[in-house]
Amino acid sequence: MTYDFTTIIERHGQDALAVDGLGSGAAPEAPEAGFDFIPMWVADMNFPVVPAIQEAVIERVRQPHFGYFAPREEYFAKIVEWQSLRNGVEDLEPKHIGYENGVLGGVISALKAFAAPGDEVLVHSPTYIGFTNALANAGFRIVHSPLRLDGGGVWRMDFDDMERVLSECSVHAAIFCSPHNPTGRVWERDEVERAMEIYRRHDCVVISDEIWSDIILPGHRHVPTQSVSEDARMRTVALYAPSKTFNLAGLVGGYRIVYNGYLRDRIAAQASKSHYNAMNVLSMHALMGAYGAEGRAWLDELREVIAGNVDFACRYIAERFDGVALSRPEGTYMLFLDCTAWCAARGASLDDLLRAGWRVGVGWQDGRPFHGPCHIRMNLALPLSRVREALERLDRYVFNA
Repeated sequence: MTYDFTTIIERHGQDALAVDGLGSGAAPEAPEAGFDFIPMWVADMNFPVVPAIQEAVIERVRQPHFGYFAPREEYFAKIVEWQSLRNGVEDLEPKHIGYENGVLGGVISALKAFAAPGDEVLVHSPTYIGFTNALANAGFRIVHSPLRLDGGGVWRMDFDDMERVLSECSVHAAIFCSPHNPTGRVWERDEVERAMEIYRRHDCVVISDEIWSDIILPGHRHVPTQSVSEDARMRTVALYAPSKTFNLAGLVGGYRIVYNGYLRDRIAAQASKSHYNAMNVLSMHALMGAYGAEGRAWLDELREVIAGNVDFACRYIAERFDGVALSRPEGTYMLFLDCTAWCAARGASLDDLLRAGWRVGVGWQDGRPFHGPCHIRMNLALPLSRVREALERLDRYVFNA
C-alpha cells in the first residue's frame, strides 16, 4: 500500500479523548498494570491522516493572518466534485450546500426550523447516542422504530412499524441514518425508496445523516437518500462531513445539502441564530486537502484496510466467542456485539463483561446508550496488529478465561 495503516501512533498527551479520557464519564477505566490501552470506543481512527490534509493546513498556517474570511469557491467546488465522483451525484450546485459545525448541529437546526420542543421525532433503534443526547437537550421527544434482524442476521427496517408510529403519533420529522450507526447497515436502494415513500405519505421532513457514506465495505454501495425520487430530493436535508472519513473531528466542520429552496432558507436562518455556526479557516483548507485525488486514493486504501479488519474480527469472534452474536457490518468501522447469551450462560452482567475487557486494556464501549440491551460497540479503525491483540486478550482473559 502507498499509505501507512500499520504504524501504531502515539496519541497520549496529544489531545486525544480516545486515550486521555479514561475513567471520565462513559469512558473505559484504565487497565491493570501490565496491559497497555487499545482504544476501541470513541468513533475516530488510529491511523495517520492523509498527507494532503496536513500539507493544506500547514500551508495555510504559514500565512501570518487569521482574520475574518469568506468560504472559497474552491471549497464548494471540491464538495461538488467529491459527491459526483464518490456518490454519482450530478446535479449538485454550490447554492445547495451550507456549512455546519457538525452533523448533530445540523440535525438540531433542521428540526428547529420545522418543529418545536415537545414534538415527536422518529428515529430507528439501535440509535446513535449523539441523536439521543442532542434531541433530548433540544426538547424533542424521540419515538423509536426498532430495526429487526432477519433470518440471515441482517438488520432491516420494519416498514409496518414505521407506518404505525408516524400515523399514531402524528410525526412529521424523522432522522434517517445512512449508513446506519451503530449497526453498520448500508441500505439498498429499494429500502431507501420504500422508507422515503412512507415519509412522503406522512409529510415528514427527513434529516438524513450520511456522515459514514464514504466508509462502505466491498459488495455494497451508498445510495444518497436524495437520489431515489424527486420527492425525496425535495423533502430531505442531507448531512455530510469529512470528519469520519479522514479523522478530522477535532477540526470541526460539516455541510448540509438541501435542494428545496424553502427548506434551505428556513434551515439557514435557524443555523445562523446563535452566530456560532461559522466555518473555521483551517477546517476549510483541511476539507479542500482531503477532497482531492490523494484523498480519494487514501480512502480507497483505508476501505481495504477496514474490510480486512472486519473480516478478521468477524471470523475470530464467530470461531472463538461462543454466546456472542454479531451482524456483519456493511459500512462504518464499528462492530455491535450482542452478548446476551454469553452473559446469561455465566450469570454475568454487561457491566461485568465491560470491566473484564477494560481491565486488560480493551477499550470497548457500552452499547446500552445506543439501545442495545446487552451490546458492546467496538471500533476497528486501528492497525490490524492492534485488532488482533485486542481479540486475543478478550479470548484469553475474558470470553474463554
